[in-house]
Amino acid sequence: MNTHVSMNYLERIADKHLKERLNAMGAVLIEGPKWCGKTTTAEQQAGSVLRLQDPDNREDYLATAAVKPSNLLTGETPRLLDEWQDAPVLWDAVRTMCDKRGEPGQFILTGSNTVDEKKIHHSGTGRISRMQMSPMSLWESKESNGSVSLQELFDNPRNEVETVSKMSINDLIFSASRGGWPASLDATDRNAKLMIAKDYVQSVCKTDISRVDGVRRNEKLAMQILRSYARNISTVAKATTMLADVTAGDKMECSRSTFDDYVSALEKLFVIQDIDAWCPAIRSKTSIQCCPKRGFCDPSVAIAVLGLTPESLQTQLKTFGFIFEQMCIRDLKAYSYGFFSSVGYYRDRYGLESDVVLHLGDGRYALIECKLGSNEIEEGARHLIQIHNLIVEHNKTEKQVPIREPDLKIILTGGQYGYTRKDGVHVIPISCLRP
Repeated sequence: MNTHVSMNYLERIADKHLKERLNAMGAVLIEGPKWCGKTTTAEQQAGSVLRLQDPDNREDYLATAAVKPSNLLTGETPRLLDEWQDAPVLWDAVRTMCDKRGEPGQFILTGSNTVDEKKIHHSGTGRISRMQMSPMSLWESKESNGSVSLQELFDNPRNEVETVSKMSINDLIFSASRGGWPASLDATDRNAKLMIAKDYVQSVCKTDISRVDGVRRNEKLAMQILRSYARNISTVAKATTMLADVTAGDKMECSRSTFDDYVSALEKLFVIQDIDAWCPAIRSKTSIQCCPKRGFCDPSVAIAVLGLTPESLQTQLKTFGFIFEQMCIRDLKAYSYGFFSSVGYYRDRYGLESDVVLHLGDGRYALIECKLGSNEIEEGARHLIQIHNLIVEHNKTEKQVPIREPDLKIILTGGQYGYTRKDGVHVIPISCLRP
């Protein structure tokens, strides 16, 4: 019997995906930024738990892992191996045990850091399923009313949207500042809710960036790089531009190779999560932006590193517009995860753009603009329709290599009302969306 279920546990989208994977595979690896709820989610379905970072038993566990790792795998299944990467040999031990037992649902592995691949002998393919978790979406934190289902919209793209959001712009600003960290929802004090993201950033810069691969890194430089990322959030700023920002004035010295090393470490920690460009052949490739768009795992990271408050953002709505886009991307990733989705963006030198291009694994996709205010909706819709028309024109001349037309055109907004325009573009408040 599972004794780890929390009375205050808020259901996560990952619950369903974890269950499906446990029914199909010998083990499941849950990856994602620390504090996003991986361990707590795993505990809901675990039969027993081994915590590698338990201070009372850590040395014993590591000693056992070095001599006979299979001893650590004994326990009611699914057995949860929390922060397994502290003893990388457990990966191969789990793979071997899955082969030996020949049954699904034997182990769950959780960790905030990626492991040194050189310490693993086998990929785990066919035995260990990988899944990612993110901080909580607005639907998971019970802030979205869930009146519009992304899945149902893909299945019935001609259905009309008609909904009303209960979240104001100021509500969205506070939610973005607080972030999707489960611990922030448990906090009763407003300042405590906002402190979680700040503590997260401090921990990443002070400890995690050096622990991720055992390379000692400078805390202040890590913070400078995060600040540069935050200043360029939701843009296609080049690495050279951000490096110049980091080293400008009396700031720290930093070579390009050092900058790339720090960014790589922050990606391994799942803190930085850039999205790639979608480059269909509808215009000359030289006219299409190919740089990654800069982003974080959660909008609260950008707010925390810039030292902003909900009150200051209320008077800086242009800045919040870039942060709002990150909130939309975080939630879209969560809502579409079960469809083996990928997120990109489209932007060309003619000024035509789609903030997000959401592709599902079966080939369907949506062109999405993220517009905080209602006065931007007209321009966003015009861009989406122009991109659609470009694809139609391309297919008339390039019949041998046609590009699929978008299944959905969506504007995610911070406004109150959701509706379908006469041109077929769906306007949806982000706080009305669900999987």
